[in-house]
Amino acid sequence: MIDFLYQIDVKLFYFINHTLSNPFFDKIFPFLTELKNWYLVYILYFLYLLISGKKTGRITAFSLILLIAISDQLSSNLLKNLFERIRPCNVLENVNLLVTCTESFSFPSSHAVNNFAAAVLLSRFYPKFKIWFYSIAILLAFSRPYVGVHYPSDVIGGALIGLLIGFIFTLLISKIIDLTEKKEKFITRRFQKVDL
Repeated sequence: MIDFLYQIDVKLFYFINHTLSNPFFDKIFPFLTELKNWYLVYILYFLYLLISGKKTGRITAFSLILLIAISDQLSSNLLKNLFERIRPCNVLENVNLLVTCTESFSFPSSHAVNNFAAAVLLSRFYPKFKIWFYSIAILLAFSRPYVGVHYPSDVIGGALIGLLIGFIFTLLISKIIDLTEKKEKFITRRFQKVDL
């Protein structure tokens, strides 16, 4: 059964990596999949949340940093070492490799884990942009098998793990915010009564 699922995974990998290959995608996906190409976007968005986002923006910005730190550590240092899956670019023949193939393990895709976790959190605070957050996460996840460094199951598994981490984290942050707001209202009422 595991062998059968692996064969499906390999066929899907070659479909994305070979069949869908074209000159336009060959330019765009290596650029999109490279983390350093997003640094400026991340910094500008973080500053926007801090400066223009008011209370919600500040909560979102700092929550996002904490969430990514947690999700990245879980995927990169715990889960990858637990599953020890070799990347397709290190074991399969004739891979259309468009970026550097590292020796780090393949499952789950940290790109997928982090971006889907972030999409959940950002959608909680800015629901009208939910489609954009999830579209970016899907696009970046798709880029990983396209450039040859992950199996499709790595990104699907990573997306599911990221959704779960994002959901739990967002639930906890929401509870903390609710408790803080209730406490602030209680203190305000107490002071109003004392002033009377």
